[in-house]
Amino acid sequence: MDFSLFYFANNDTEESDRYRLLLDGARFADDNGFTAVWTPERHFHPFGGLYPNPSVTGAAVAAVTQRVAVRAGSVVAPLHHPMRIAEEWSVVDNLSGGRAGVALASGWHAADFALRPENYETRKSGLMETVETIRRLWRRESVSLTDGAGETVELTMFPPPVQPELPMWLTSGGTPATFTLAGEHGMGMLTHLLGQEVEVLAQRIEEYRRAHREHQPASAGQGHVAVMVHTFVGTDRDTVRETVREPFSRYLASSFDLLIKAAEAAGAQGADMSRELKSMGPEDRQFLVAQAFDRYFETSGMFGTVDDCMAMLKQLKDAGVDEVACLVDFGVPTDEVIGGFEHLARLHDTWRAHLGS
Repeated sequence: MDFSLFYFANNDTEESDRYRLLLDGARFADDNGFTAVWTPERHFHPFGGLYPNPSVTGAAVAAVTQRVAVRAGSVVAPLHHPMRIAEEWSVVDNLSGGRAGVALASGWHAADFALRPENYETRKSGLMETVETIRRLWRRESVSLTDGAGETVELTMFPPPVQPELPMWLTSGGTPATFTLAGEHGMGMLTHLLGQEVEVLAQRIEEYRRAHREHQPASAGQGHVAVMVHTFVGTDRDTVRETVREPFSRYLASSFDLLIKAAEAAGAQGADMSRELKSMGPEDRQFLVAQAFDRYFETSGMFGTVDDCMAMLKQLKDAGVDEVACLVDFGVPTDEVIGGFEHLARLHDTWRAHLGS
């Protein structure tokens, strides 16, 4: 089971050097045997808002690293023309010497589709068409497009990529159909533990493996599952709890506000949920956030000492996870996160030694 770094910052701080953690973390991952660095696509909200375009941040990661894979987690496919996705990530592939990889998502927040409102209703149905178009372009095949004069033209992507195939994942919060879809199309799976227990995740992974075996018989492997996990490692569990409590609670509260906006955008379908959430007073919201913090700290994150985190790693390994994507930028001050990297490196080395024992 591999280790990687994952970024999804809640940008509510006044730090001027906003990308220092990304770049210092990328160098750390590159130097300490980590597999990849993932950056997301988010728009119009502090929750993840440092990352409106993962190809831009991916290019920066590529420039300061030599070995680690550079990945999008995730490109919101319906917001972009497939040609643009292929072009931008071919640039990243060239800058990195063949280390690019992309997870694709259909998108869920209506506000994001202010960029391409016409694609909101068909965001799910058109996802796999985008995947297949990117694959064709990556193989240097031409596609038929309509130019500015209304003429049909055959166009090929430039620059040519380094890798013959672009590693691709689908992103899911736990929807069984998405796991199956990824397996059927020979893609990896990128998911998280927000809203799904490890036991449920294990069932989803088995469904993914089954679909991969049935629909990709020529493949030598059984696919690839990466799981995003909020991570902070230290030398004392209680100290870690108090270090992450306030920033992670802010992080959860910010995601709570985003959930309200999503419910409002869903119209009648989300009206009841939106009213219920908005009707909560400050004390009720604070109570919900506190409950969520306790649950995530105990069951859904890698928080605590190396020994504490080893227990979570064993659970994930038993569930069938191939890669743990450590989300490190959830609000703990940058200097403290960077200072904790030495403990994360020790966890990585301890896990490697455990696998070899």
